[in-house]
Amino acid sequence: MRYAVLIAAIAAASVFHAPSVARADPWCAYYDAYTYTCGFTSFQQCLATVSGTGGDCRPDYRALEERRPPASDRRRHRRSRD
Repeated sequence: MRYAVLIAAIAAASVFHAPSVARADPWCAYYDAYTYTCGFTSFQQCLATVSGTGGDCRPDYRALEERRPPASDRRRHRRSRD
């Protein structure tokens, strides 16, 4: 009986657990103009992947946009010159 209650509690906790937020990793490996792979967590990991293939590593701009804090909602008011 104890095991049934324990299993039910674990099942309920897993059902109501909030899903984790997907995030893009900050580095992409570009091999040519049309071939690239994103999802590298570090610049060194990206460099190790492209070594010997002639590719280069660039920041993933989608990941940078996700990490940017939201813009301020304040509006700038012009001062009137009297």
